[in-house]
Amino acid sequence: MNRRRTEIIFEESLSDDWSGDLETIEVPLDNKPLLYVAVVVFALALAVAVRILFLGWIRADFYNQRVDVNLGKREIVVAPRGLISDRFGEVLADNTSVFSAYLAPQEYIRHPESQSETKSIAQKVLDIPEDQFQEIIAGRDLEKYAEPIPLLVDLTPAQVVALKEANLSTLLVQNGYRRNYPEGKFFSSVLGYVGLTTPADLARNPSLGHQDFMGKTGLELQYDERLRGESGLKIKIRDARGNVLEEQEKAKPVIGKTLRLTIDGDLQKYFYKTMSNALSSLGRTSGAALAMNPQTGEVLAMINFPVFDNNIFSSAGKKSEVKEVLSSEDKPLFNRIVSGAYSPGSTIKPLVAVAALKEEVVTPVRSIFSPGYLDVPNPYNPDQPTRFPDWRYQGYVDVYSAIAQSSNVYFYEVGGGFGDIKGLGISRLKEWWQKFGLGKKTGIDLPHEAEGFLPDADWKEKSSGRVWRLGDTYNVSIGQGDLLTSPIQLLNYISAIANGGTLHKPILANDSQSEVLMDLTYLAPEIKEVQKGMRQTVVSGMGTAHLLNDLPFQVAAKTGSAQIKNNTQENAFFVGYAPYDNPQIAILVLVENAKLGSLNAVPIGKEVLNWYYENRIKGE
Repeated sequence: MNRRRTEIIFEESLSDDWSGDLETIEVPLDNKPLLYVAVVVFALALAVAVRILFLGWIRADFYNQRVDVNLGKREIVVAPRGLISDRFGEVLADNTSVFSAYLAPQEYIRHPESQSETKSIAQKVLDIPEDQFQEIIAGRDLEKYAEPIPLLVDLTPAQVVALKEANLSTLLVQNGYRRNYPEGKFFSSVLGYVGLTTPADLARNPSLGHQDFMGKTGLELQYDERLRGESGLKIKIRDARGNVLEEQEKAKPVIGKTLRLTIDGDLQKYFYKTMSNALSSLGRTSGAALAMNPQTGEVLAMINFPVFDNNIFSSAGKKSEVKEVLSSEDKPLFNRIVSGAYSPGSTIKPLVAVAALKEEVVTPVRSIFSPGYLDVPNPYNPDQPTRFPDWRYQGYVDVYSAIAQSSNVYFYEVGGGFGDIKGLGISRLKEWWQKFGLGKKTGIDLPHEAEGFLPDADWKEKSSGRVWRLGDTYNVSIGQGDLLTSPIQLLNYISAIANGGTLHKPILANDSQSEVLMDLTYLAPEIKEVQKGMRQTVVSGMGTAHLLNDLPFQVAAKTGSAQIKNNTQENAFFVGYAPYDNPQIAILVLVENAKLGSLNAVPIGKEVLNWYYENRIKGE
């Protein structure tokens, strides 16, 4: 009875549940909550993936370095730079093994309590004041890089001992190399110098390291990637107490490639000594000396004066010498030959002569009279003509004697015109300057080459608001006025005259390909007449380079003087080549602020050409 009642109650209870369900209205669930959850999950997953990618790929090097630092001591094995030699194999730049002092950035950050002592030791032992110490580490992310930062290269034995006795984990002493130039002053104009990388260098080239040396000027800069080796890496695994358990060589250092130059080392040294002695006797300091092979464009010698010793930039204890070079008013670091811009003076006349002959302004034998000046009538005041001076009485001159005697009047007339001679005019003159490579870079393998400047009528009107006048044409026709060339452009065009019309790209690296910039051999007949005039410069009694006539081989030459600083000073030029019938060398001498114009440059050229004959041509 009781059991049955229980069942009935159960059934009634079940019936009530069902009745409640039947009265309920079914509504479909909204999908938005699920979508929100999915978006959140996807965003989290994406964030995790991006973080993993960032840590595992983008920041992989950083964390690998951090692991190396935690496990052991990283030691960069600096690779020596490649050797530089002259054309005969004489070494001009090599490397010397030295000890160097470094700051361990991770240790410096990890132990702030030792930072003050680190700076103190750096000042006492390395002679690095605190402000200079801060400059060294300024701009470097010390937390990002585990690589030691160089403080001083080429330590003395006493400095090595003092640093080891200090026993600071923040200061390291490691083996390395210093760039060495066996005969620095002789070749610094060509080689330049190297220096440690700066934060700006590292930002431009992430492949560089704190301990890398890189070229700063000259060929060291031009061929930096080729000369710079690849540093090696060693890891010294340590235990918790800092004891070295093992040493692992992760990468071997690779020395940079050797660079052989076209420079003739002995010629360069002789040219340097001759020019240096001449400048000293004149009481002058600035100038340039250049020699090329006119058949190939190879540079045989290149010296800018004053010179500097490039060893001071990679040696310790040379702060005063470096400061003196950097602050000198004579600018010894300035490459006058490649980066300078000079009025060429009368050395431009052979080019003007080629143009005048080709354009049939004159024939080779057409004579022009020079009483020592050219008077241009003044239509407003006939009694006061405008006078353009020659440097002396010339008499009647043709193209040969005009070049030999450097007649200004002759080139005034063929350049600007006078009487029945319809001169070239500024437009055609500019075209001819350009044909011989003036006004643009030669492409020589040195940095910071100047283009020079070729004036014209439009430029003058735009820059000054004044019209181009006949006198302007006269001035540029003799290499004065606003016409500017670099010494390398000047000798390169003279080399094209010497070889019969081929304008080469000048080169300094021996494995560079000789490249023709301009084929002017179609001008061979006109160039031949100009060559005769340059030969007359030497053989004629009235030639401006007659001093060279007793040399043991035939030489062709041209001299020039350019007025500068409102005609208060003049630069002296000499250009020449030899042997006359088969040129093997062309040289340029520039004496800035000369006392007697080209007379100061010709004797230097004579000595150098004589040396070249005795030492390079005589025995052939």
